[in-house]
Amino acid sequence: MTQEAHVTQGPLTTEAGAPVADNQNSETAGVGGPVLVQDQLLLEKLAHFNRERIPERVVHARGAGAYGTFTVTRDVSQWTRAKFLSEVGKQTETFLRFSTVADSLGGADARRDPRGWALKFYTEEGNYDLVGNNTPVFFIRDAIKFPDFIHTQKRDPYTGSQEADNVWDFWGLSPESTHQVTWLFGDRGIPASYRHMNGYGSHTFQWNNEAGEVFWVKYHFKTDQGIKNLTQAEANLLAGEDPDSHQRDLRESIERGDFPSWTVQVQIMPAAEAAEYRFNPFDLTKVWPHEDYPPIEIGKLELNRNPENIFAEVEQSIFSPAHFVPGIGPSPDKMLQGRLFAYGDAHRYRVGINADHLPVNRPHATQARTNSRDGALYDGRHKGAKNYEPNSFGGPFQTDRPLWQPVPLTGGTGNHATSVHREDNDFVQAGNLYRLMSQDEKTRLIENLSGFIAKVSRDDIVDRAINNFRQADGDFGKRLDVAVQALRG
Repeated sequence: MTQEAHVTQGPLTTEAGAPVADNQNSETAGVGGPVLVQDQLLLEKLAHFNRERIPERVVHARGAGAYGTFTVTRDVSQWTRAKFLSEVGKQTETFLRFSTVADSLGGADARRDPRGWALKFYTEEGNYDLVGNNTPVFFIRDAIKFPDFIHTQKRDPYTGSQEADNVWDFWGLSPESTHQVTWLFGDRGIPASYRHMNGYGSHTFQWNNEAGEVFWVKYHFKTDQGIKNLTQAEANLLAGEDPDSHQRDLRESIERGDFPSWTVQVQIMPAAEAAEYRFNPFDLTKVWPHEDYPPIEIGKLELNRNPENIFAEVEQSIFSPAHFVPGIGPSPDKMLQGRLFAYGDAHRYRVGINADHLPVNRPHATQARTNSRDGALYDGRHKGAKNYEPNSFGGPFQTDRPLWQPVPLTGGTGNHATSVHREDNDFVQAGNLYRLMSQDEKTRLIENLSGFIAKVSRDDIVDRAINNFRQADGDFGKRLDVAVQALRG
């Protein structure tokens, strides 16, 4: 019996053919708890997704990077025991890779797309990777939806092109994306260069101090060069004339000694305040308003050295949100929980099982001591040492002190939706963002959105997309509806 070439009806199944009960929410240990490894649908989707393109990155394929220095400017020991943050004036070597998200390695820099912000700190306690974007929020809040989301942004498997129908069909059916889409199609959707944009850790992370007290934090990197952006018309011209514009700007600025820098800030929430906070503090589609938790300056980041070889140091560089150091750890953010698995798995597939041994990826301020060896590209560094623990031959040993503090859990296992706090909905912060804009900014936002939505072929997809923005703000939806209908005739 042969399988039909085009299957459209019937229940969604796993790769093994079992019906899928819930494709919207990953399984967690209680409402708001961490994701469970027993959720094999999540792992199957993420693992399959990581292997869909070779050899370039599936997302963030096109990028540029540089080495730099992070300098502590404020004592933060009351909040974290991380040694690289332990005293004012302390410096740590870093490597920062910028990227576009959806385009391929051969794409253009000046396109409307979030910019990846992948920062590696080479600390004396191991490498700490902070992997975020140039926006403080994201399109979805659960990693189980990530492969589906990116499929809509990539080339359609039938047409070979990005399809407006796919993009807006998914966004319209995923109202949590409304906030990020408003960011993306606003003035900051196309940065003029990597130097002229902010960076964000985006997720919520845990800090814990020597006393074991827990704090939830968000990272902000504010550009010292000032925010500069491109209009859609400027970007269209630049992408055609100089597709390498952002990469060239970064490299040349460092070559001439004009080192780009960012002021590093954190928002800090005592753990006890999280449960009753007005927004779910672990929801990646939301920000913490600054009036609730004002950003605190903690350091300066400067980029001051270009890589010698783009392939060896930029393309083979790997970053994983699972690379923590003592005093810093994850939160129950469901997108972050999925990324803890997916990034490392992608690197093991794309670069190889020993990718961490490459110069750009290995620790620079300490030594990696593991029992993992052999496999492709293994360099024989362990020589005759034993490859198990515990052993009585002087091998490495466990510290008995976890990097982060445990998070209390309640409830049963299941495919739980992200918990909703008293002011949570999918539109409130998108509406707040729209109302912060000037009239000129609103006009450009409407132009950018309407030009893309007008390409959609089906009226129901158009109506659903516009309705999400109408729920964020009545004026927003009304102006967008008029603009789209004018373009569609």
